[in-house]
Amino acid sequence: MSEGSDVRQFTVTSEDDGIRLDRWFKRNLPDTSFNLVSRWARTGQLRIDGKRATPGDRIEAGQTIRVPPAEPVTAPAKATPERRKLSDDETAFVNEMVIHRDAAAIVVNKPPGLATQGGTKTTVHLDGLLEGLMEGADARPKLVHRLDKDTSGVLLIARTPRAAAFFSKSFSGRTARKVYWALVAGVPDIKDGYIDLPIGKQFGTGGEKMCVDEEQGLASKTRYRVIERAGNRAAWVELQPLTGRTHQLRVHMAAIGHPIVGDGKYGGQEAYLTGAISRKLHLHARRLRIDHPDGGQLDVAAELAPHFAESMAYLGFEQDAGDLPLDEIKFGETAEGKRKAVSAAAKARRKERKGERRSRGRG
Repeated sequence: MSEGSDVRQFTVTSEDDGIRLDRWFKRNLPDTSFNLVSRWARTGQLRIDGKRATPGDRIEAGQTIRVPPAEPVTAPAKATPERRKLSDDETAFVNEMVIHRDAAAIVVNKPPGLATQGGTKTTVHLDGLLEGLMEGADARPKLVHRLDKDTSGVLLIARTPRAAAFFSKSFSGRTARKVYWALVAGVPDIKDGYIDLPIGKQFGTGGEKMCVDEEQGLASKTRYRVIERAGNRAAWVELQPLTGRTHQLRVHMAAIGHPIVGDGKYGGQEAYLTGAISRKLHLHARRLRIDHPDGGQLDVAAELAPHFAESMAYLGFEQDAGDLPLDEIKFGETAEGKRKAVSAAAKARRKERKGERRSRGRG
């Protein structure tokens, strides 16, 4: 079939390998609306290697995309707002965080107190500093996951659209392994266990707060291991989230009666220790292991934030003892027993708190 002179042909590049066709339009023909792309698909005008295509089709490098002639623009396109130019100090600040860099990925050690992304009343954030990591590249680096503002540690940034799609798939498919370190109040009875408690939003509290919700919450699982203890006062624990719920580690540890030190939001006054222990949150993304788009694995660890390191030294903990073997997690018979025990402890804890509230009410 002969093509009209205005019909456009595009070859899929390696940077767009594996993405959806509608995403390709957003990247390469941003002025083309989704409704128009859908209409082209319905009428058979949109094709990949000569075959009819739909907006949800995945494309591969080397394929040819046939696109109908551009339609007249009836209204001026919205101007894309220019990003604020970073100062030399801001560029230096974001580059000082970098602990790994290759052709596909940048890994930073995010400091506590720096938000990952912007939001209401949040104008300073890591996402707004990513231009400082471009180093002359055409594509702006892209966040592929996030950390809470007060959590420090490993944060992965993709350098190309292809890498972003690859890493995002690893996170959504739960093939990436994330290891956190935390100081918690008290010492869990079970030293190596699983917490399997559903989490949902807690309404009416103002702001973003989550809670254990056994009726409507989403399935949430955390593996934890006690590394060291300071008597019965505190413990240093390793946490591995097996799901990715908002504030999951903080909610789960508070639910079993051992809130993360400094987490007043979920642990109340129990989360604060006396002595030379900082009141900041003691939660650190220590390590990330994830498949690399160019083959092999990316395995990076981040040093503790100063306040966390100082608290560790005060409690007599040696950081060299912290990196436990990253064994395979299997929910076998033993794990199920641990899970039930931890869930039972959390339920008992909640009943105890309800009883305390009723007693105060009668007094």
